[in-house]
Amino acid sequence: MKGVKDKAMSIKYTILGLLHYRDLHGYRIKDIIEQNFNHMWTINFGQIYPNLKKMLAEQLITVREVVQVGEKGPPRKLYSITEKGRREFNQWLSFSPDGKTLLRDPFLMRFVFFGFGDKKRAVEIIDERVRLYREQLKKREMNLERWKDNDIYVNLMAEFGIKMNKLLLEWLEESRQKILESEEP
Repeated sequence: MKGVKDKAMSIKYTILGLLHYRDLHGYRIKDIIEQNFNHMWTINFGQIYPNLKKMLAEQLITVREVVQVGEKGPPRKLYSITEKGRREFNQWLSFSPDGKTLLRDPFLMRFVFFGFGDKKRAVEIIDERVRLYREQLKKREMNLERWKDNDIYVNLMAEFGIKMNKLLLEWLEESRQKILESEEP
């Protein structure tokens, strides 16, 4: 398959993977990615619908309109994976991703340059991040319980999210302390 090896993580394959679990509408796809994968990857909401449209054209998915009882507005579009979509997804799944480790976090990029700014503000930003990671940890721990009946891979990723969250919290708290104790302004 042309280029499938090079696409370690893309919206297309994420959507196809999610549609293996159940049929979903576009907003729910974005919501699931934000709630459950944000420790690995983030996407822009504006990327979802163009990708769905392209996948429809490639016959990887189908769509049907579903009227929501008791809700106003137009019917929701519910997307399903096709057999062709399953085959392409399985082919993508069979390739090993490249060896790069990516951790894209705007906070970490900013952190490396805190020495050029105000130390007090750097500590405030770290404190904000600690609060955020504590909130995320609570959510991840609740999700782990909620997902206990899912397959082993989902559970292992949920455990990874918790461990990563705890590691980042530990590192931030240690970093905060070292910054406060440092002689630098």
